[in-house]
Amino acid sequence: MKRLLPAPLLSAGLFVMWLMLRPTFTPGSLLLGALLALVMPPLMAPLRPAAGPVRRPLAVARLVANVGVDVVLSALDVARGVLSARRRPPHGSFVVVPLELRDVHALAALAMITTVVPGTIWCELAPDRSALRLHVFDLVGEAEFVAHFKQRYERPLKEIFE
Repeated sequence: MKRLLPAPLLSAGLFVMWLMLRPTFTPGSLLLGALLALVMPPLMAPLRPAAGPVRRPLAVARLVANVGVDVVLSALDVARGVLSARRRPPHGSFVVVPLELRDVHALAALAMITTVVPGTIWCELAPDRSALRLHVFDLVGEAEFVAHFKQRYERPLKEIFE
């Protein structure tokens, strides 16, 4: 069964997507959707990254909770900054964060976290993965921001992936 359906969720998703894109459900469209659902996952298998070494599920739960809290607080900060921009314009700035993370899965998770948290934008990763350039919507103190970023996101990701 694993050889026929190496990625059953991907196959199911492809089949459902195909049916949603079709204006009518004819036997031919059902057959073609099933064929795509069976053929595409093995063809896409080389593109799928290997699973990452996730350790410490409790640390994952803490990180997800921290990111959730940070998303809400950052959204409020950005809204406050936009609404009070005439009195006090936000001081957007680029920040370079030195990184200890090297694992590609951890860096991908860090990229997603940075993208999800309002007010921060992932701009550039050094070719040797030693530093990350971010743009921060309203930067008050660069050293404090870097320390907060490393403690809040990088340290838990190191604990989870390395």
